[in-house]
Amino acid sequence: MPGLVFFSSASGNTLRFVTRLEETLADTAEGRCAKVLRIPISPQDPMPDPGGDYVLICPTFADGEGRGAVPKQVIRFLNDPDRRAGLKGVIAGGNRNFGTTYALAGRVISEKCNVPVLYSFELAGTETDIARVRRGLDLFWGMECSTMA
Repeated sequence: MPGLVFFSSASGNTLRFVTRLEETLADTAEGRCAKVLRIPISPQDPMPDPGGDYVLICPTFADGEGRGAVPKQVIRFLNDPDRRAGLKGVIAGGNRNFGTTYALAGRVISEKCNVPVLYSFELAGTETDIARVRRGLDLFWGMECSTMA
């Protein structure tokens, strides 16, 4: 069953984005396709098991040089070959104030895991971002979602 996996720091921007997105997914039959799992903030907490294909939603944490763009917990999550195998695309969050490092985590994950960057959004996203991601996920998962009972 395709789903979403996300990481959100204590700031909660990505959590707010995913919560709003999840509300739109739950309103339709396609919503049955979207299982939403959170990568924990604490390294002591167990990692979720997507159990299949998923899209990763990840904020960007980077210094002015772009170092540290992918949160350590996301790296830890993706270092597991079984979890990494289910990754089919990435959606990146960021802050446009940081120029070239805006949504850099998505580009890094895309290159390292050979998956597409599906979308990027700023901070907690806008209603337009939510609508675009919702439509994009419907198209991306396509036949997989339409065949679910």
